[in-house]
Amino acid sequence: MSHHSFSTTLLHWFAQNGRSLPWRESKDPYAIWLSEVILQQTRIAQGMPYWQRFMQSYPTVERLAAASEDEVLKLWQGLGYYSRAKNLHQAAQQIVAMGGFPHTYAQIIQLKGVGEYTAAAIASIAFDLPHAVVDGNVYRVLSRYFGISTPINSTEGKKEFATLAQMLLPSQEASLYNQAIMDFGAIQCTPSNATKDKKNTIRQDDNGCCQTCPLQVGCVAYREGRVAELPIKLKKIKIKTRHLHYLYIKHQDEIAIRKRPAGDIWEGLWEPYLIETASSQPLSQTDIAPLFAHLSTQDVPSPTLIRAEVKHVLTHRILLANIYMLETSHRPTLPSEYIWIKETDLEQYAIPRLVEILILSL
Repeated sequence: MSHHSFSTTLLHWFAQNGRSLPWRESKDPYAIWLSEVILQQTRIAQGMPYWQRFMQSYPTVERLAAASEDEVLKLWQGLGYYSRAKNLHQAAQQIVAMGGFPHTYAQIIQLKGVGEYTAAAIASIAFDLPHAVVDGNVYRVLSRYFGISTPINSTEGKKEFATLAQMLLPSQEASLYNQAIMDFGAIQCTPSNATKDKKNTIRQDDNGCCQTCPLQVGCVAYREGRVAELPIKLKKIKIKTRHLHYLYIKHQDEIAIRKRPAGDIWEGLWEPYLIETASSQPLSQTDIAPLFAHLSTQDVPSPTLIRAEVKHVLTHRILLANIYMLETSHRPTLPSEYIWIKETDLEQYAIPRLVEILILSL
């Protein structure tokens, strides 16, 4: 199958099988950009309600730019990868400063948090510019169809796939084609086209999507029985486990929280008093004694462990978290970044999903 036939086949498949998504019903670059940012690390089913809520709360980029960062983070709460929300907000302010949404790839990629894929998606879908997208779905389709073994997360691989994707792109139908190849990878040429048998050997799924695939005849991976092994990805970095101990310190009708610092997970979100240790060994009265140095030993309260080792998995980290209740008649001496708020006002603060789960245990 020629490159032209490959692209034509995808466009024909898309006309019959493409997903109906609300941001596809418009050429509004703001709506398209918002969808791309939300879906960077999120499944469509989970991201759709967030996109709808953002469009309802901030129907224009000007409204989003005028919001406070805390308001944006609160609306984003539960989606994870919160740097996306912070970048979204900053980019909205950039766009307003520019006098409107940029119309070229070179300008779009200058926006905070916008990389090559997102810039290509916005440029092509909103403005019909001939820039090919390359995401996980595209890597999978191209590596299988053309039998490419170059690791997709290597410098060489990124260049090779970007060049191939651009060569395949029909310049007059960039918007439709980019959406077509992404949907094709999400619906037809999926990771689950491969299965493992009882001996844990990966095998090609001869009864799955490959049998109904319109590209099957020209697919190198199908012909050579390599669907299961492609695309190839270099091994990920080592996963680190962190042990978080949260103290829900309650003094009268107030609780202590802080905004998480820059350069770490959940930047800009709020959390109760945190002690991070090398293990999940529960905290004792001795561990919190420094907070009550102004009291005699017998007056130091003991933390009550409410829930232990709640597991939360991030991209390169596993978090194991404990939460303790600490009701005290003496206000502890906390680091300066902690503030005291009415317990009933906590819902006004954006908090990480893990912290939300822990607090619900109280």
